[in-house]
Amino acid sequence: MKRWKALVALALAAAFLGVLGFGLTRDAQVLPSAIIGQKAPQFDLETLDGDSIDLSSLQGQVVLLNFWASWCIPCREEHPVLEMADKRYDGKGVRLIGVVYQDTRSNARRFLEQHGGGWPSVLDPSSRVAISYGVYGVPETYFVDPTGRVVQKHVGPLTWDLLSSTVDSLLASGKGAAPDTTAASGTAGVGADAAAGPEATGSGARTQR
Repeated sequence: MKRWKALVALALAAAFLGVLGFGLTRDAQVLPSAIIGQKAPQFDLETLDGDSIDLSSLQGQVVLLNFWASWCIPCREEHPVLEMADKRYDGKGVRLIGVVYQDTRSNARRFLEQHGGGWPSVLDPSSRVAISYGVYGVPETYFVDPTGRVVQKHVGPLTWDLLSSTVDSLLASGKGAAPDTTAASGTAGVGADAAAGPEATGSGARTQR
């Protein structure tokens, strides 16, 4: 009996070490995402300027949905990349849409006044859209192909190489062929009070609110 228990304990230990070893060998920046390959959840939301954007009206174009907040430190890091994208792809069948995440209109407008940005941002006051996309923190960006299908999700600050290569691929194919992965490079997590500032943990690191 004691020998049987020892063998069971040994087997469990071996299984645990196997799982641990597998986890250590995986790329921590590549995470599966259930939304990849699915139709982008639709929305019709008010912009910061009082207009509205219906996602379904953008079908036929490549759409970048960027979830962000004024209190998000990593969002500030990626903002210049979004500005470059807005200028490079202007008039080329690409739409960049910001989705304000757990933040106020006044704070979001103040951020854009300070940092610039000519693309529209919509308000998601109840976070219903964020929930439908499975947003964990900010920044997060979803690449939607011209057929309205989510082809890639990026968690953390975008880099120019990643953004441009993905968008160029979507434009070239007309349908999109990005991999079924989520590239994670640091986000700002959220808590209950969106008005409070984040607790920064360093450039590109996750911050909890």
